[in-house]
Amino acid sequence: MADLGSLLQEAATIMLTGMFVVFGFLSVLIYLVQLLSKLAPADAVSIPKPMAKVESNHAGVQPDVVAAISAAVHLYRQRNA
Repeated sequence: MADLGSLLQEAATIMLTGMFVVFGFLSVLIYLVQLLSKLAPADAVSIPKPMAKVESNHAGVQPDVVAAISAAVHLYRQRNA
């Protein structure tokens, strides 16, 4: 069986090596992301165009049908409010 001191030393060496590798990788990743943000153009803010108003065509609907639908909606909203 190996000496406990040498095992702990080997474990510490492996741990520190892993920590430095991860630190190096994250440092390179941060640098590359910052470089990409400088090279890539910023997203242009698009201003939405005003929508054209849609004209409703009530010529085909009879006024008493509209009144019946309005009354039904009003009654439904009263019961379910």
